[in-house]
Amino acid sequence: MKNVILTPNPYRDKGFQTVRSAMKILREAGIEPKLCLPFEVDRSFELPKDLRFTRLERELPNAELVVCFGGDGTILHMAKAATRKGIPILGVNIGTMGFLAELESTELDQLPRIVKNDFTLDSRMMLDVTVQRDRDIVFHDICLNEVVVTKGAIARVTHLAVKCDGVQALQCGGDGIIVATPTGSTAYSLSAGGPIVEPEASNIIITPICAHDVMSKCMVTSGRRVINVELVRNTRRNAFLSVDGGKAFRLNSGDITTIKKSALEARLVRLKDRSFYDVINMKFKET
Repeated sequence: MKNVILTPNPYRDKGFQTVRSAMKILREAGIEPKLCLPFEVDRSFELPKDLRFTRLERELPNAELVVCFGGDGTILHMAKAATRKGIPILGVNIGTMGFLAELESTELDQLPRIVKNDFTLDSRMMLDVTVQRDRDIVFHDICLNEVVVTKGAIARVTHLAVKCDGVQALQCGGDGIIVATPTGSTAYSLSAGGPIVEPEASNIIITPICAHDVMSKCMVTSGRRVINVELVRNTRRNAFLSVDGGKAFRLNSGDITTIKKSALEARLVRLKDRSFYDVINMKFKET
């Protein structure tokens, strides 16, 4: 493996110290990595003049691996672009929980193993998300963690109807609803009372957020199901759609959000021999 991209979160990796160490280690192992920002930074942010950054879209077509430095949010952001190109991701945690990261910033000595292909790949289910407004598709994206449909203003309640394969499964008023993958079950869904699901499973988890109806419970469906979320038509209020914590998309009454298993799968590099339960025990002990 020779074509490796390093994508540091400039707001997490202060002074790019972690990525500098990674570059040194990889160069000594015979790799000259490319350095790309995972997202656009504020214009006031000054990049170090001694580091040469190239455009991510330019380097991705020839890449064999993306090493992402940051928290889970940074890895989720990169997962979309990398997965669309069929490129695996190795996460290095410079955040808090870091469920998706394989390495901590203190474990960079493991990086030379990628030169020898001494690693395994975990395939992770993703979701395909579309919003239909009348006859038009006005939004489309994929996600690794979750889709969230939520209220706007703090004091408002949003009324949502959820269907599975066209059959009414849930209707509730509250703060909104989360539709998550097994990978996303340990994120927002868990905070809202949802279950922990093994990432190798093929399920879709539906979790109401602060539902006013005490009968509105979390549901775990087959990954084959097609989930529709719709604002109840008699409501005059809007809601907002967010995919993997990205920019909110405003939903109007009557919009239909369709969520189903994506044909694409994210591939995460694994260097350690540990189970999902080891990760759960370690991460929750840290908090």
